[in-house]
Amino acid sequence: MTTEDVLKRADADGVRTLTLDRPSAYNSLTVELKEQLLAALREAADDPAVRAVLLTGAGKAFCAGQDLKEHVGMLRSGDEAPLRTVGDHYNPIVTTITEMPKPVVAAVNGPAAGAGAAFAYAADLRLAASSATFLMAFANVGLGPDSAASWTLQRLVGQGRAMELMMLARTVDSAEALRIGLVSEVVADDELATRAHAVAAKLAAGPTVAYARIKSTVRGAAESTLREALAAEQTAQAELGATADHTEAVEAFVDKRTPHFRGK
Repeated sequence: MTTEDVLKRADADGVRTLTLDRPSAYNSLTVELKEQLLAALREAADDPAVRAVLLTGAGKAFCAGQDLKEHVGMLRSGDEAPLRTVGDHYNPIVTTITEMPKPVVAAVNGPAAGAGAAFAYAADLRLAASSATFLMAFANVGLGPDSAASWTLQRLVGQGRAMELMMLARTVDSAEALRIGLVSEVVADDELATRAHAVAAKLAAGPTVAYARIKSTVRGAAESTLREALAAEQTAQAELGATADHTEAVEAFVDKRTPHFRGK
């Protein structure tokens, strides 16, 4: 199986679109797809031509989470790979998404479950199609959360709601996802790809060096004291204030023109 069979890459307007491409299996995560996704995310993070990343799924689903057919087959054969997948795949995928010094947008085009939903939670922005659903399915298979869902979900919707969604494994439709803050926008199914690319392209045209610091300071503030957060903001502002992007933005404001950001 080739890379194109399980993961598609496309570049336009400074946006690298990564499409999980196992539509017949609801883009469930095999070892091959996890490894290719991790490699593609790392490549996008390191590529200066990529200024934003868009993650989505092919067909009617975003991602159904772990491919349980492959998983149970390995367990039955005594293969210990399934027991290593959190450390080998899920943790590195999520840390690459969250620590990438550029924006990551998830376009949730259909059902997102388990690790698939958690990948969307780890993104900086989430847009959902009307048909999208979210399911923390871990308890249904006798497991706890992984892929940082224990960390991200409660920060999006609150601890009480996160516990409910994880313990009861209740499906959340797009309307509720918008109401509880799980996604920032819901659009018609046939408009999602266009709208999500437009959002990602807007970010790609923006001050990406500032976006990188926004990501790091917000992530740090989630586990720091107020004084530590203030100190981190002060450091970031001092560094960003010396960037060419900041000077360009100020001069563009005074000149009443659109700024041209270069990520420097």
